[in-house]
Amino acid sequence: MNRIDKKFRELKKEKKKAFIAYITAGDPNLATTGKLVIALEKSGADIIELGIPFSDPLADGPTIQAASQRALKSGANLKKIFKTVSAIRKKTDVPLVFMTYCNPVLRYGLPGFFKACGRCGVDGVIIPDLPAEEAGEIIKLGRKNGIATIFLAAPTSTRKRIINIARNSNGFIYYVSLTGVTGARSKLPAEFKSKVKLIKSVTDKPVAVGFGVSSAAQAKEIAGAADGVIVGSAIVKIIGEKNIIPRVSRFARILAKAIHSV
Repeated sequence: MNRIDKKFRELKKEKKKAFIAYITAGDPNLATTGKLVIALEKSGADIIELGIPFSDPLADGPTIQAASQRALKSGANLKKIFKTVSAIRKKTDVPLVFMTYCNPVLRYGLPGFFKACGRCGVDGVIIPDLPAEEAGEIIKLGRKNGIATIFLAAPTSTRKRIINIARNSNGFIYYVSLTGVTGARSKLPAEFKSKVKLIKSVTDKPVAVGFGVSSAAQAKEIAGAADGVIVGSAIVKIIGEKNIIPRVSRFARILAKAIHSV
């Protein structure tokens, strides 16, 4: 049981839902990433996703694409991000999840990537362009190194596929609330509640919902149906502006209050 499992168990005892915050590692630089992780935890984030910057982030919309470009321009790469996580681990035990793509992982080398994740204190890995059906080696390496492998279910996923995703996922199941790329939306899809209900009917593992969450009201609505709420683009948008730490902290406190009050 790693930090993600412990956090969901702790929240369940407290009858709370998880607030999962996403930021891009290295945006605007790695020193600020370290400060943002601490600020987000202090503001109520239960789990933090760190996006690995990549030149072709096909699951991401314009906001996170821009964040990846800023991070790459600042010199962020996997080796430096591992060092940053090691430094963060000296200050906090907040669960940390990498969100990345196949290309950077394969380029680094699968065994080396998972060993480095285990050494520096990463708790889980999400790879949006890797289907659970093709992830056998990654699942084995994750188990060997104590890293949760988290897979995505979508509005188009069949019941049969959801069962397979649930079987192979550890930590939590990531339900993508809409078809398309990441990015804040003004309205949530009507069918997300029924889809979360379907996922929960085939597994006891936590289900977290992301993609499109932009406000405290939306976060609260999702928390009513799911075990966790993932907010990314709405936070990353602030990071692309000014007065990053205080503004992100303030927004995170508003989101945490909404999610934890359900």
